[in-house]
Amino acid sequence: MTRVDEMFKNNIRAILETGSKDENPRAMYKTDSKPAHSIFISDVYEKYAIDEVPITTLRNVPIKNGFGEMLWIYQMGSNKLSDLHDMGITYWDDWDDWDIGDGTIGERYGKTVSNYNLTERLLKGLEENPFSRRHVMSLWQEEDLKLEGLHPCAFLTEWVVVPRDGEMYLDLMLIQRSNDYLVSGHINMVQYKALQLAFSKHLGYKAGTFSRHVANMHLYDRHVEQAQELLSREGSEDEPKLILDVPDGTSFWDLKVSDLKLENYQPIKPQLKFDLGI
Repeated sequence: MTRVDEMFKNNIRAILETGSKDENPRAMYKTDSKPAHSIFISDVYEKYAIDEVPITTLRNVPIKNGFGEMLWIYQMGSNKLSDLHDMGITYWDDWDDWDIGDGTIGERYGKTVSNYNLTERLLKGLEENPFSRRHVMSLWQEEDLKLEGLHPCAFLTEWVVVPRDGEMYLDLMLIQRSNDYLVSGHINMVQYKALQLAFSKHLGYKAGTFSRHVANMHLYDRHVEQAQELLSREGSEDEPKLILDVPDGTSFWDLKVSDLKLENYQPIKPQLKFDLGI
């Protein structure tokens, strides 16, 4: 079992053994519209080495969909579900049906990126002034949040350029206010690791360390059985390798989902099913 799998299990145990149950939740279960109560822990920090891929082998993590979502947000600057459908991604549809109903997810994520030109500004800053301590990209924009839509969960990234042994490395810190750990914990991490690779390629840097801080890490009360199943599994000993198969200096704006590859990944099957809280 990899260190990533061990960390995954340790966090699951911490939630089950020491977690608190919420009251009056906003989320409702997709199947019957009943309150989706969560069991949660707070202030969770994870850090991964330069060559370590933050992906579990205890269940399958769909990296292509995850990277497609990053391109939708940070490359296309879109909130339109039709743009996701073009990549075969449909799981955001529930939030349109549940909340917005106009074929978008509201003034959120990619729309916020385009509203404030966040990606271009970040990449320009990293290129022109790499050692600045101001390379921050925030999706938590108060003017946007006044409008209808889901508040962003993974809402802040901080980027630091670090010289190591004659090379320039781009480190990434991801901040999440909330994380549905069993369902999207590792999808979130590996998709942002892929974004880190993408920005590094664009700049001609190497991808450095990746870390994540989660304010509220939770699993839903209908996911306890799946949590126990994950704890019973023994993952692969092989370390997966995430590769962006393009030359150094390839523009971020030219990247495609098919450019991302994951080697040596052998997740346990069958896939687990979850009653989503949305």
